[in-house]
Amino acid sequence: MERSKKEALVAELREAFENANLVVVTSQSGLTVSEVSDLRQKMRDAGAGYKVTKNTLAKLALKGTKFEHLDEVFTGPTAIAFSQDPVAAAKVVADYRKSNEKISIVAGGLDGSGLDAAQVEALAKLPSLDELRGKLVGVLQAPATKVAGVLQAPAGQLARVFGAYASSN
Repeated sequence: MERSKKEALVAELREAFENANLVVVTSQSGLTVSEVSDLRQKMRDAGAGYKVTKNTLAKLALKGTKFEHLDEVFTGPTAIAFSQDPVAAAKVVADYRKSNEKISIVAGGLDGSGLDAAQVEALAKLPSLDELRGKLVGVLQAPATKVAGVLQAPAGQLARVFGAYASSN
């Protein structure tokens, strides 16, 4: 690879590390091109990214970022999953791992804090930011719906009383 391409890749990786809240380092041994493409598509659908890269370039890109502590986990065939959502990348990797044993979680970082593989797995079980927002909207809408029902009930009862009175006379 030419030096200019390497520099561009390091800059691209550094930008990904700086914008991400979660980075998951995976070991992927024997994944086919179509499997990696499938995983990348699932990551994009979840608002995350997945990049297979050389360890030396990833280590260069990590320098000076909040994920610098992940430097020592880049050994062997590795790839990086990253997302701004603190759960998305971990969730996609963990779900993909259930159907494909060629990929495993090595370590991760959440806003600069180091995570081991078990902690990344636990993080993957949490609801995503969008799921939490949906639950919050549901909780906020429920009281409004109940208030509207309570306000409509007396008017309906009153109408039934008048209707019954009118039919009895």
